[in-house]
Amino acid sequence: MVKKDMDNKEILEKISDLCKPLTPEQREYLTENLTVYTFRKNEAIYSEGEFPTQLMCLLSGKVKIFKNGVSGRNQIIRVIKPVEYFAYRAYFAHQEFLTAAAAFEASTIAMIPMTTITKLVSSNNDLAWFFIKQLSVDLGIADERTVNLTQKHIRGRLAESILFLKESYGLEEDGCTLSIYLSREDLASLSNMTTSNAIRTLTNFASEKIIAIDGRKIKIISEDRLEKISKIG
Repeated sequence: MVKKDMDNKEILEKISDLCKPLTPEQREYLTENLTVYTFRKNEAIYSEGEFPTQLMCLLSGKVKIFKNGVSGRNQIIRVIKPVEYFAYRAYFAHQEFLTAAAAFEASTIAMIPMTTITKLVSSNNDLAWFFIKQLSVDLGIADERTVNLTQKHIRGRLAESILFLKESYGLEEDGCTLSIYLSREDLASLSNMTTSNAIRTLTNFASEKIIAIDGRKIKIISEDRLEKISKIG
């Protein structure tokens, strides 16, 4: 983790949705207490069991939120894309972190002390509603992911994960290739399966001309078939 200097105007433009409910004085107070850091690929951002102290906003890059499982096997719970806020739920719940976070790739993150956030929330109802909405959206996504990862078969889970990555990070300029290159282990973790099952199912999808694989690159050939496989589970 390395501290990064950024122009306050540039930062405020990136987090404009958070700043929108604030008065000019409150925006100034926010920027006075905001710090920006860069993280290397695979670098830990926070760890399970730590007590949260910062609201985090991903300005650039990609981040995974994961849970340490049995036998050292991790489960990816969420993926974060610019500009999304994270790491604050546990603070509001007076809990330690139940998950961990790490950078998928080199990432830039703005951090605001939760003491600053709570002071602003206590004096600004619109900001409180902003966080209520954020938490509600995250809960809905988590509920849907839980159902998908527990009720779908392996093919359905992997198809759902590929579509989930497309929805989260989009496609490259060719309009087909996912703009995130995951290791097979991370893809398996995202899909709640073993790495060997993920590799086998990816190979089957490729042989069926549903996707094409080039190293860590995944190119979607038939999104309709992926959606059908995901839907039937």
